Amino acid sequence: MAEAAAAAGMDAKVPTCPDWRVRDLLQHTGKVHRFAALVVSEQLPQRPRGEQYAAQIWNWPDSDDELLDWFREGHARLIDVLKNADPATQCWTFHPAPSPVEFWARRQAHETTIHRIDAETANRAPTPVSAGLAADGIDEILRNFFTSRNPVVTAEPPRTLAVRAVDTGDAWLATIGPEGVSTVRGYGTADCTVTGNASDLYALLWNRRDPHGLTVAGDVSVLGLWRSQAHVVWPWE
Repeated sequence: MAEAAAAAGMDAKVPTCPDWRVRDLLQHTGKVHRFAALVVSEQLPQRPRGEQYAAQIWNWPDSDDELLDWFREGHARLIDVLKNADPATQCWTFHPAPSPVEFWARRQAHETTIHRIDAETANRAPTPVSAGLAADGIDEILRNFFTSRNPVVTAEPPRTLAVRAVDTGDAWLATIGPEGVSTVRGYGTADCTVTGNASDLYALLWNRRDPHGLTVAGDVSVLGLWRSQAHVVWPWE
């Protein structure tokens, strides 16, 4: 991500995040990394709030020349915290997971991957995501991000969306209802079915690409509903 940002330049527009320049992308991801490292390293039982934490998260430099180093420092700190955390560490999370440390490792892997794609789109075509990581990211967004706990994507009457990754053999069936999304793994009949490689499906569900080149069968308006509603906003934004 840092290499892509450096190649594009701090003032380059980010097509996948229309309101942002590359510097905004680095600032956002850098503070998310610091946020996660803080929660795990201090074993915070609740989401950090208030002035006592702001200086550790909202501390990017004013100079573009120093921004990449700041980003890299925060990422290195995050990796160090996660690698050395006691597996039994208890701290705040916002999705179910086998452990808090596993939650934060997974969440930050996908946070960084998606924003790496953003950084690359600022001056070139993005590099495909490895199939296994992409399939895990599809699972995270369908079964953890947009659910009844986070009812951002909704429909009345309910609609169904099937997602099938041909290269990994993974499949999901999501029911979009008035209270959010409920997803099960496996094949099933749906109003709309989207089929393709895991990397392309991952980018599609995160709204980092359009459906061109993917196979979309059935009612395409269901996919349009997802693309119009599935937007993630972090707690401070």
